[in-house]
Amino acid sequence: MDKSLLKSLSDTLQGELLYDELSKAIYATDASVYRKLPTAVAYPKNPDDIKALISFARENSVGLIPRTAGTSLAGQCVGDGIVVDVSRHFTKILHLDKEKKQIKVQPGVVRDELNQYLKPFGLFFGPNTSTSNRCMIGGMVGNNSSGTTSIQYGVTRDKVVAMDCILSDSSEVSFSDVSPDVFEAKKNEGSLEGKIYQSLYGELSNQQNLKEIEAEFPKPSIHRRNTGYAVDELLKNNLFGKYEEDFNLCKLLAGSEGTLAFSTEITVQLDDLPPALSAMVATHYHTLQDSLADVELVMQHNLHTCEMMDKVILDCTKNNRAQLANRFFVEGDPAAILMLEVRAETETELQEQLNGLLAAIEKSGLSYASPVLKGSDINKAIELRKAGLGLLGNMVGDRKAVACIEDTAVALEDLKDFIGEFTKIMEGYGQEAVYYAHAGAGELHLRPILNLKKSEDVSLFRAITTDVAKLTKKYKGSFSGEHGDGIVRAEFIPLMIGQANYELLKRVKSTFDPQNIFNPGKIVDAFPMDESLRYEIDRVEPEITTLMDFSDSEGILKASEKCNGSGDCRKSHHMAGGMCPSYHATKDEKDTTRGRANALREFLTNSEKANQFNHHELKKVFDLCLSCKACASECPSNVDVAALKAEFLYQYQESNGYPWRSKLFAYNTKLNALGSNFPKLTNAIYDSSLLSGLLKKVTGIASERSIPKVHRFNFEKYIDQQRASGTNKTGKKVVLYLDEFTKYLDVDLGKDAIELLSRLGYDVELFYAESGRTYLSKGFLKQAKRLAAMNLANLEPILEQNIPIVGLEPSAILSFRDEYQRLHDDKELLAKLSSSSFLIEEFLSNEIANGHITSDSFTKEERTIKVHNHCHQKALSNQKVTFDVLNLPVNYKVSIIPSGCCGMAGSFGYEKEHYSTSMQVGGLKLFPAVKKAPEGTIISANGTSCRHQIKDGTEKDALHPVSILRQALVV
Repeated sequence: MDKSLLKSLSDTLQGELLYDELSKAIYATDASVYRKLPTAVAYPKNPDDIKALISFARENSVGLIPRTAGTSLAGQCVGDGIVVDVSRHFTKILHLDKEKKQIKVQPGVVRDELNQYLKPFGLFFGPNTSTSNRCMIGGMVGNNSSGTTSIQYGVTRDKVVAMDCILSDSSEVSFSDVSPDVFEAKKNEGSLEGKIYQSLYGELSNQQNLKEIEAEFPKPSIHRRNTGYAVDELLKNNLFGKYEEDFNLCKLLAGSEGTLAFSTEITVQLDDLPPALSAMVATHYHTLQDSLADVELVMQHNLHTCEMMDKVILDCTKNNRAQLANRFFVEGDPAAILMLEVRAETETELQEQLNGLLAAIEKSGLSYASPVLKGSDINKAIELRKAGLGLLGNMVGDRKAVACIEDTAVALEDLKDFIGEFTKIMEGYGQEAVYYAHAGAGELHLRPILNLKKSEDVSLFRAITTDVAKLTKKYKGSFSGEHGDGIVRAEFIPLMIGQANYELLKRVKSTFDPQNIFNPGKIVDAFPMDESLRYEIDRVEPEITTLMDFSDSEGILKASEKCNGSGDCRKSHHMAGGMCPSYHATKDEKDTTRGRANALREFLTNSEKANQFNHHELKKVFDLCLSCKACASECPSNVDVAALKAEFLYQYQESNGYPWRSKLFAYNTKLNALGSNFPKLTNAIYDSSLLSGLLKKVTGIASERSIPKVHRFNFEKYIDQQRASGTNKTGKKVVLYLDEFTKYLDVDLGKDAIELLSRLGYDVELFYAESGRTYLSKGFLKQAKRLAAMNLANLEPILEQNIPIVGLEPSAILSFRDEYQRLHDDKELLAKLSSSSFLIEEFLSNEIANGHITSDSFTKEERTIKVHNHCHQKALSNQKVTFDVLNLPVNYKVSIIPSGCCGMAGSFGYEKEHYSTSMQVGGLKLFPAVKKAPEGTIISANGTSCRHQIKDGTEKDALHPVSILRQALVV
């Protein structure tokens, strides 16, 4: 499209319209296997912007693709028109009617954030998808989402009360319950709204149409149903049937995937919060068939959850260290487990429900074990199920679990037979069937393992999907239970509901949207399901050479391709976890893990440059990455953007030169070493407002930042003094790693560590070395690689003796377990380094667990401590070790601040162009928690950057856990 047209459109909008290559690249995909490069991306600010976009679309015959979080599995958010992202500005909760238990929201309100708002009122929005911490109400309505709670609370369609929409002629309408009299008046209006009512009345009054709907649509008992438009649901009212309910067009709009109208406000019905007490029965079965045979039986009880996981899922968790504890309830080697949850307000009522359920299971006799879980154990079981699925989907290489037949739903009485035939189909294609299901809803989730870069597997993609569609039709099921038709299933709608009904859907679409501007290619006149795939079929793979070793992902391109678009990185700071801090601040898709991975994949794949990394768009997309590494652990595909960024910076700078300020930060340790020779003079300059101001201006450091002081200290002399103090020795040696930050900036911390370990009876040896963290953060990978080799050579004698190496600064010591693994070729030596390197809290926690350190060595005084832990610790270790060691003094009350990233991220927070983002990130969770802490509360932070950020952001001093423990010593 002519860019002048887009420029003209942009000038009319109060929101934003982007049509640069980067924006189009990161919006070319969603969570599906499809890719279409859009014409532009719009962020409308208000309904007037949406009207302008609709008018532009009509005048220029371009489609509008509505989008919220972009987590659609079927390709609903993919198109070559204008992607209209309402997640940035349409995010308001508008009105709560407590008496009616209804709430009006804009479509960009996140489901879990809505429920956080509702909790004090004792209410919640029931439909609960696996993406609930980032999916939005508009997307849930578009897909008619359901989730694990549907057996108790229904699907989104059941909850939509009213919708304010803009139609394809840019007119504003409100859809809600209408009585027969109001319906009659509306259908006689000359507006587009009137034509819609008139057309629907004609279609649904036609007896032949009614016969076709009854004969061909999925069984009415299947409450999860997203096959085409829900015209069958429009019959359940006092206008067309013997029902009490009024006619409501929202029933049709729910599940219409944005193809009929553009919603701006949505009113939904709420439920009372679930009963407070719960219990889960985990029934174990020797065969899958036995578990399925019990589903109808157990569903006669008032279950809140009825989920199934099979042996393949369970086996995925057997060798996962993080999940071993969550397998506590698994007895023997079951072929399948049903997870059956009941809830009640009293223990007596809960026990009655349990007794009834257990009696029914025992009478059935199909289950060989039925352990009962309560409290936190229920969450552990749920986490086990989620983890198994994540481990299954996190596959190295081009063969992936493909979403295409993962959404079939059948009536409960058909589930066993359906799965039996389904298994035979999968066996015929050489696919090992993996079953995880919303069993109580008759819905099966399964993804075949395919390589959609290869034509033969693309053929299988179509063949498998077609055969399963035919099987689903045989049982009068729904081909989409909750994920929608999108591109992958829309092509099969004529098969699923019959050609006559399909023609009816086309007429409905034409009435609402005669020029086909709303999300074209979805539901009717569908795009082919095996075209517009994310990867070019039978392509010659780009050859990309990297300095870092990405062989664990079969190269950096495949490392970026691991991102499946699920959008976990789009959860906000209101949710648990730290991914992705810059997105928390900016709410910009380019600042997500997904946005960065998508951009890198796009440009590496399609670059015609000699250096495929040499694109300014990639520089832009990585600019606000804080390298916190939250993605390396929180992303279900473990896409490590920090590693991708380090490699990108290196490659880009090799072609474009290394900026002077980057050199300044990369070689900061050498500058600190130089300054430490004259610490008084250096610190005097830093203290001088005139001189430090000039220094900051010249170097591009934010004027608001304080510069850390440098020190010179003889640690060898100090350790000799400690040895001479006569402390009894345990005889256990430990190597204390004095990194570049401790040696020159945090001298007192180094002293505290030496004293703490020595007085606790350890024989401390020192190892001085620069970790290379400053080089890694700025993409100076050659220097980091040389440093890693030198450090490994120097550490080898220590490693041979199996002496633990403990470090104080997480980003330094954990680089031994992380980046060093990509910077050196000796895998055996690297493995020794990884297993021998510990955060000092890890070491102390192990020693406490082994009884070598006890509370007798510490004060009995009372202290309250609030802990902020370093991002790299959260990603590569765990926070519990810090919690445990600080709880060692018997009267210390310790709590962990759920703070995410502090926002400093090494040099990031010093750079003037990043300062505001840095402080914004810190201000989301960390700063408020520190400021609210009562007087006398000790703030703990084990990262040097974190302590600096806390000081600059709150004017409070934070202490490393080692310093807190050293102060608590009484031995």
